[in-house]
Amino acid sequence: MDAVVVNLPDESATLALGARLAAALTPGLYIELIGDLGAGKTTLVRGVLRALGYQGRVKSPTFTLLEHYPISGFNLYHFDLYRFEDPEEWLDAGFREHFNADAVCLVEWPEKAEGCLPPPDLTLSLASINDGRGRQATLRAHTVSGRACLAIPVSGV
Repeated sequence: MDAVVVNLPDESATLALGARLAAALTPGLYIELIGDLGAGKTTLVRGVLRALGYQGRVKSPTFTLLEHYPISGFNLYHFDLYRFEDPEEWLDAGFREHFNADAVCLVEWPEKAEGCLPPPDLTLSLASINDGRGRQATLRAHTVSGRACLAIPVSGV
């Protein structure tokens, strides 16, 4: 398993990492986003979407569970499973159909649907550092598509 670690001193660095990640997205990709509340997962998704040309509001799908963004060339689905109490809720919601060759899926709190989600291509973990003033992103590839995401230039983020 390949991995890259990136220090993110502030929100703009998190947005920049999202923008760089956007350049590596290909249809069929599934990225799980790991981190505590407030770790910057939705900020990272906002950076991805801005780099892909989306200009609308990007909000956490904590209450809607899913936000859909039609992007030229694929559909981007941003899931937030924080409110799930049982992994079976993922199956009941009918989300499986969104994980297909025409979509990119970014999933916050994937552990809430453990055993129901397909294996991820990439795990992106965000952790607080420097007494909460910064973040550290760890990107771990699990597939060839995930390794392509690690090839993005991350120095100077």
